[in-house]
Amino acid sequence: MNKHPQSEKSRTKPVRKGLHPKNLHNQGYDFPALVKSHPALALYVKPNAHGALSIDFANPLAVKTLNAALLNRYYDIVDWDIPEDALCPPIPGRADYIHHMADLLEFRLGNEQPSIKLLDIGTGANGIYPLLACQIYGWQCVGSDINPLSLENVATIISHNPTLEDRFTLRTQHDKNHVFEGIIQPGEFFDVSVCNPPFHASLDEALKGNQRKLNNLARSRGEQKTKTPTLNFGGMGAELWCKGGEQLFLKKLIRESQVYATQCRWFSSLVSKNDNVKPAKKLIRKLGAVDVREIEMNQGNKITRILAWTFM
Repeated sequence: MNKHPQSEKSRTKPVRKGLHPKNLHNQGYDFPALVKSHPALALYVKPNAHGALSIDFANPLAVKTLNAALLNRYYDIVDWDIPEDALCPPIPGRADYIHHMADLLEFRLGNEQPSIKLLDIGTGANGIYPLLACQIYGWQCVGSDINPLSLENVATIISHNPTLEDRFTLRTQHDKNHVFEGIIQPGEFFDVSVCNPPFHASLDEALKGNQRKLNNLARSRGEQKTKTPTLNFGGMGAELWCKGGEQLFLKKLIRESQVYATQCRWFSSLVSKNDNVKPAKKLIRKLGAVDVREIEMNQGNKITRILAWTFM
């Protein structure tokens, strides 16, 4: 469980912009403390243009090492690692998603309920949502993915953290045309499903999108734009792109959720592109959902949304 519990006062203080009030990363990164708990990070920490300690967020190895340090210090997860070409998730933003799902389930910190079950669709090689849900709230989690190599990596992380072994299980999706089928078993019930869908419709689109990220980072540091598009933020195949991109994936996710309407209390997904929100909501309502929520998340200048819906 999380070894940095927060006081009742800090947990209930309203935060209108920025991270969720329960998020342990609300005050930014404490680099000296992170280096102390994960010495490998020291190599990447240096003063930025404003004289504050930071890392080069365009360097994938630096970001990966920061993640390992955050997971170690705040969530008691050791030896977190991902392959070179895997998606490297921002820990504060991923923790936000889990906190918002806890709010949806009217679940409070310090009230551990292993009976709560979470399903992560497309857990990737990082397994981040179940890892955080296990450690912050003590939930039971299932992570599914179409890529067996991704699941092998998560299995290695679990094996290095024995307390996760009876909380976090993995399932392979064998059919690219399905999301829940083959994963949710007959008679099984989940309290919530989470998903970070592929953003892009092709590798080329993914490269261009990543180039924009790198250029924005360079501009914020007063540097020149980088010229060669690379996937510095990582992402293997299905993690970053699929036919039809985010819009088509969401449509498939929503349609199939109706089939499992009685086996999951809340379905949810990140939606990175604002244009995809309205049609997704329209489809959810058309299929008979009784409640639809749009939850806005802010991290720095970036705004993302969670769409959550229930048929119950």
